[in-house]
Amino acid sequence: MGIFEPYRAIGYITTDVPFYVQRLGTESFVTVSVGKAFQVFNCAKLTLVAVGPQLPKKIRALASYRDYTFAAYGTDIGVFLRAHQVATWSKHKEKVKMLLVFGEYVLSVDVKGYIYIWAFKDIEQSVEAVGHILLEENFLPTCIMHPDTYINKVILGSQAGSLQLWNISTRKKLYEFKGWESSVYCCVSSPALDVVAVGCSDGTSIFITHVMIKRLFHLPISTRGAVTALSFRTDGEPLLASGGSSGLISIWNLEKQRLQSVIRDAHDSRIVSLHFFANEPVLMSSAADNSIKIWIFDTTQGDARLLRFRSGHCAPPLCLRFYKNGRCILSAGQDRAFGYFPSAGERVTIMSRLHRGATMSSITTVMARLEMREWPARIGNIGRAEIRERDWCNVVTCHMDTPKAYVWHLQNFVIGEHILSPSAENQTPVKACAISACGNFAIVGTEGGWIERFNLQSGISQGIYVDNSELNKCAHYGEVVGVACDSTNSVMISAGYHGDVKVWNFRGGKVKSIWKVGQPLTKIVFQRTNGLLATAADDMVLRLFDITTLRMVRQFEGHTDRITDLCFSDDGKWLLSSGMDGSLRIWDVVLARQIDALSVDASITAISLSPAMDILATSHVDHNGVYLCETFGASHFKDEIPELVTLSLLPKSHWQSLTNLDVIKARNKPIEPPKKPEKAPFFLPSVSTLSGQISFKLNEVSKDEKKDMQTQEAHRTRKLDASSPFCQLLQSCADEKDFSAFTDFIKSLPPSTLDVELRVLQIIDEDEETTNQRVELQSIGLLLDYFIHELSRKNNFEFLQAVIRLFLKIHGETVRRHLALQEKAKRLLEVQSSVWQQVYLIKGKDVEEIEQERTWKKKEDMGLLQDFNQATLALQNSTTLDPSVTINDKKRKIDDV
Repeated sequence: MGIFEPYRAIGYITTDVPFYVQRLGTESFVTVSVGKAFQVFNCAKLTLVAVGPQLPKKIRALASYRDYTFAAYGTDIGVFLRAHQVATWSKHKEKVKMLLVFGEYVLSVDVKGYIYIWAFKDIEQSVEAVGHILLEENFLPTCIMHPDTYINKVILGSQAGSLQLWNISTRKKLYEFKGWESSVYCCVSSPALDVVAVGCSDGTSIFITHVMIKRLFHLPISTRGAVTALSFRTDGEPLLASGGSSGLISIWNLEKQRLQSVIRDAHDSRIVSLHFFANEPVLMSSAADNSIKIWIFDTTQGDARLLRFRSGHCAPPLCLRFYKNGRCILSAGQDRAFGYFPSAGERVTIMSRLHRGATMSSITTVMARLEMREWPARIGNIGRAEIRERDWCNVVTCHMDTPKAYVWHLQNFVIGEHILSPSAENQTPVKACAISACGNFAIVGTEGGWIERFNLQSGISQGIYVDNSELNKCAHYGEVVGVACDSTNSVMISAGYHGDVKVWNFRGGKVKSIWKVGQPLTKIVFQRTNGLLATAADDMVLRLFDITTLRMVRQFEGHTDRITDLCFSDDGKWLLSSGMDGSLRIWDVVLARQIDALSVDASITAISLSPAMDILATSHVDHNGVYLCETFGASHFKDEIPELVTLSLLPKSHWQSLTNLDVIKARNKPIEPPKKPEKAPFFLPSVSTLSGQISFKLNEVSKDEKKDMQTQEAHRTRKLDASSPFCQLLQSCADEKDFSAFTDFIKSLPPSTLDVELRVLQIIDEDEETTNQRVELQSIGLLLDYFIHELSRKNNFEFLQAVIRLFLKIHGETVRRHLALQEKAKRLLEVQSSVWQQVYLIKGKDVEEIEQERTWKKKEDMGLLQDFNQATLALQNSTTLDPSVTINDKKRKIDDV
């Protein structure tokens, strides 16, 4: 198990598999395919009501009957009761292509012309087919339908253009119509008896009779492709809706046999399904563009308008960014769409694609200020800032082959009124964009090397960045692959394709420093928290630069193909990279090594890690959705990645107080001592003294009472561990060899309470003859066992260091005096040394300095750990320490060894 585990995919609405609509009571439901699973929507508001499980293969056909759903995948057919699979039908030898619910039976048709008949009554007991039909070898079925009012009859359309009428009960072919030498794509029954409509690949729709199987008339529905879907209106209006491979929907008047209206740009891809709801002027459509739309015919001219829809990206996203502290994801892809995903995945908002017939009153979440024909090419990069979301535009996008950048106001889901157009004489496409941390400025870089800063509120240019040493008098010679700025608007960083990274004065626009990478750069990412800049080059090497010290501090190698995206964790300790080699790699910046890697079937094109580091979003080649991976905590992946050292997530003040309790007590000590009362209360007996001070008279205790009190005190001392919740929990966890409950308990204690619990176990009046029998000694040994166990697991590192320091300060002398405790302390030292080797600080240091520090740290781990006091050092040297020995003497001694 790795750091990231697949969680869910969002942004999938439907695929190129036809949907299936059924009515249950007063509501209608539509079942759609989303690849290897299916979804069920309530048609009233297109709300998601059910999601099926992941199947081994992609779904190729769907059908529904009441609470049952039938899904064909590969050569099998899965039967689902709501979302639970209750049976699997396995009889076909070839891929199943079509399903049809036929009374109490389901017909399945494969690509070779085998038809199997399945009964789903008592489905859990019977999974065998009740019959089958083999079509002719040259008849390759493309569609199947049941003509209304005809018992046991189905019509099959073929790729060659012929149609056949079959009786399912007798398994006999009744009639064959040779067709029109054009492939049949769809076939539907008309409200008029004995009439069906057939859609063909040549763009015509032909009406035929069932009985005579002859052509009545034809409609030249489309001149730009095949007719792929048909549906009749059933509320009394003689209308036929047809969808084509070009994405438009045509509405035909059957009485006049002419075109009544056209819904242009209804979809961005081939129409897959059309369905008029029974006795309603409402049409549902789906297409291969990953969208479902519902149209209503309520205008005075009888035209359709968009009522509601659900859509995702119709082409793979190329850029992902978390937004609103990880609650949302911004996405941009090859389909010219700018998406807004809630990370919970409930509903996707596609903001830049104008849906035909949509109005701002009916669809408030669609950015529709630009007409579709004016919208530029696909989005290449996104810059965002949340601090000014309520004031003005806070997102900027750059588009392929477009010399302008567009701004967006996500607070109102509208595109901004300002368009950022660089003032260069040679207008070239904008390739990089970023927004300053303050949210006031946008920086854009072009393909020609021009970089310019704009004010987001007014859209006015605030200056350009020019390197006078460049021949073209621009910022870079060649394409600008990335721009970024620090958190204080002090510097701006830019990278050019030819391998030059430049640091600029943010306001003055002057170059401060230049790095020559030596390789063409493809992508950069800047972490404002620690000031590190990561670059990806054509040589598949990741390089990290510190803009404060202006030095390269890290270099990572591992990818074997082009690096597609980079991402820092919010704390700057992890760098994530994806490549066309199908890998996602996680690099630990502190340890300077790769700590995990994922291999995927489809190469990752974009990645983004949430600020809380709990969700990783990825997009993939040939996949229109956004995939979410859950980040597992240390408790989940500690066994698979034992090198990781995790922290306790406690407030810094909590564990630091354990190491500074003496200072805190001294600081809280009262300035003046408490004053004695002038007179004793009347109810307390007192005696007079020569000094005149009040002395209280103590109750006299008999010898027998004194003896009883001594006995009770001795008994209390022996039973100390048994009566303390601290020691009871420690003992029980030691017996079970699981100290997680004890760790949670001491983490919940205030520092002062934990200090008291440790001091209660302190042995002050040691007697060599009786000390070994003291129960406190056993508890001290259990504490050492606890430290060894927890340090070896590498959890709660900083908290355990503070507790160990406090423990050694209180019980260090006791540990030194007892041989059994010494052995445990030596083991603790070994574990501590091995864990401590993995903790380094790297900021502002090159590789050679780090290696030197590692060498010294290994020596220091032999006995100079700062968290161990003099008692621990004595265990290693087996001699009593001399307080006069200095640290330098200890270092020399280690060097001699």
